[in-house]
Amino acid sequence: MKKLMLSAAVAALLAGTLPAQKKESAAGDADKGKELFEQCSVCHNADSDEKKMGPGLKGLFKKAKMANGKPANEANVRAIVNTGGNGMPAYQEILQDNEKNDLIAYLKTL
Repeated sequence: MKKLMLSAAVAALLAGTLPAQKKESAAGDADKGKELFEQCSVCHNADSDEKKMGPGLKGLFKKAKMANGKPANEANVRAIVNTGGNGMPAYQEILQDNEKNDLIAYLKTL
């Protein structure tokens, strides 16, 4: 009887906590990142690599290099988000780290 109650308690605990842990992981939440990207879509295309005001971002993480010639990886994308440049504002103080994680997770889906 104790094993059954313990098993039920563990199952309930896992069912209640695993989705929340996944959403808050360092990897970010692509759905939340898509919402954040709406403000970026004024200058960047998500559905093509054609330049709008800034470069199109479709397939960004599938490319060897970004428009600035640096490798397309999380560290370099985050650096651009943080510091901006070429007319893009810096988002270091505007977005929280978890929001940047969400945005990068979304960009990886493009």
